[in-house]
Amino acid sequence: MRIAIPCEAPSLDSSVSMHFGRTPFFAIVDVEDGEIVNVEFVRNPFEEHAPGQIPRFLHSLGVNVIIAYGMGVKARMFFESFGIQVVTGAYGRVRDVIEGFLTGTLELDLDWESREEFHRHHH
Repeated sequence: MRIAIPCEAPSLDSSVSMHFGRTPFFAIVDVEDGEIVNVEFVRNPFEEHAPGQIPRFLHSLGVNVIIAYGMGVKARMFFESFGIQVVTGAYGRVRDVIEGFLTGTLELDLDWESREEFHRHHH
């Protein structure tokens, strides 16, 4: 399994970016048998992005799961069209988010869409 998480800095101690499309980096985490076997950080080449660019980019990297805090409806639809699982509402340190996801204890902010900065996504 290959997981992508938008983050503010290229570090496992970085915070998850609040808005995935404007993240400066993605943590790309390879997991085998429930264990992390590799972590790399890639710069987001599309901080000023058109719909579908980031989902296509992450799909090209072999990502199966995207774990983010907030994400627009179009982006979620693109990911789902590629068969990529989308988990939203994740927050905190990248390290803790990965651990929570792998152990089934990930706490999610299920109200993230009601936050002020995401209102523009509901036209």
